[in-house]
Amino acid sequence: MPTAVVLILVGLTLLIVFLVIIRPEITAARGGKILAFLALFVFPVFAGVMGFENHMERSKQTAFCLSCHVMEPYGKSLNVDDPNYLAAAHYQNSRIPRDHACYTCHTNYTIYGTFRDKFRGLRHAYKYYIGHPANPIKLYEPINNRECLHCHLGARSFEQGAVHNADPQTMADIKGNKLSCMSSGCHDTVHNVPQLDHVKYWKPQP
Repeated sequence: MPTAVVLILVGLTLLIVFLVIIRPEITAARGGKILAFLALFVFPVFAGVMGFENHMERSKQTAFCLSCHVMEPYGKSLNVDDPNYLAAAHYQNSRIPRDHACYTCHTNYTIYGTFRDKFRGLRHAYKYYIGHPANPIKLYEPINNRECLHCHLGARSFEQGAVHNADPQTMADIKGNKLSCMSSGCHDTVHNVPQLDHVKYWKPQP
């Protein structure tokens, strides 16, 4: 629905601008001035705001992330039939929403993160449409445990897990991001893209 509204606003704007160009005398009257003001200022602002909001929601979808060629292997890794693959285990067991899988675990990334991250996001768009995206891609910085704790903090399996509580300091270090969930060796197989040609795949039931 928002896309249709944006297209209608754009269409109305172009129609009114075309009308003003071929018949500029209509702007002499009060009604013509209001019409021109709507076409040149009000409609474009509404269309821009609604278009931005619509795109932001769309860009949270897994399908949007995987529409980029360099991301295809990462989408493929979500169906690896091996519970040691962290992304696959979360995706296949619905521990995260499947249609927002990428966004759920990368909430601080590019346009959703800090001001600096937003500029990185613009750079990604530039590279995708004009330049050459890096292949293989790399994260700007290691995943912060904060991204894991968004969901796992307070969960019984996490809070009472034997490994997490084997040493009194372990849990504090995990929550304080001093002991990485991934690079510490506990959950270090995430997407493992280089090995995707040597693994079995899970086929979802229709």
